[in-house]
Amino acid sequence: MQARDGELGAAVARAQDGDEAAFAVAYRIVQPALLGYLRGIVGDDAEDVASDAWLEIARDFGRFKGDGAGFRGWTATIARHRALDHLRRQRVRPRAGGTEQDVLDLPGAHSTHEQALESLSTERALELVRGLPRDQAEAVLLRVVVGLDGPAAARVLGKRPGAVRTAAHRGLKRLARQLGIGGEAGEGVTDGAYRTLGKST
Repeated sequence: MQARDGELGAAVARAQDGDEAAFAVAYRIVQPALLGYLRGIVGDDAEDVASDAWLEIARDFGRFKGDGAGFRGWTATIARHRALDHLRRQRVRPRAGGTEQDVLDLPGAHSTHEQALESLSTERALELVRGLPRDQAEAVLLRVVVGLDGPAAARVLGKRPGAVRTAAHRGLKRLARQLGIGGEAGEGVTDGAYRTLGKST
């Protein structure tokens, strides 16, 4: 995602100048990660929630100011609000969902969090992430699936970057323990590893 931020920013700028095709480009860049994030929160209802989010994104599009990374954060914030509204209406816990095309890809050699999530199918990975405490699950999803950096994820969640970094660290350690990955669990999740979390292929 981060590698396409330049293309995304240019598409957003063209779309704000009235280029409808450019809005479609922005949608195609953002939607897969946004849908993966929503599947981690609302499960099988992700597509419905994403549709609601995109209606709001389109309505308020002219007010957005920022670059490609900022647009990803802005859309994630809107999607999160729609997801939380959905959960409040449904009064249910997040349900299992996800497809194999939503890839949780964590680059970096020999890191514990990479070993943990690469050993699972996407559906199983999202199921485990949904089992984390809410703050940890959202931090992991925003950093890994949406590809936001620490400060951007913190803005989406309305928290300090350090709190989000700690929540994601704890969530990844818990996932590693659930998968039976040994004592290195605390060592592989570092600030350096977090700088690579948002890179996806």
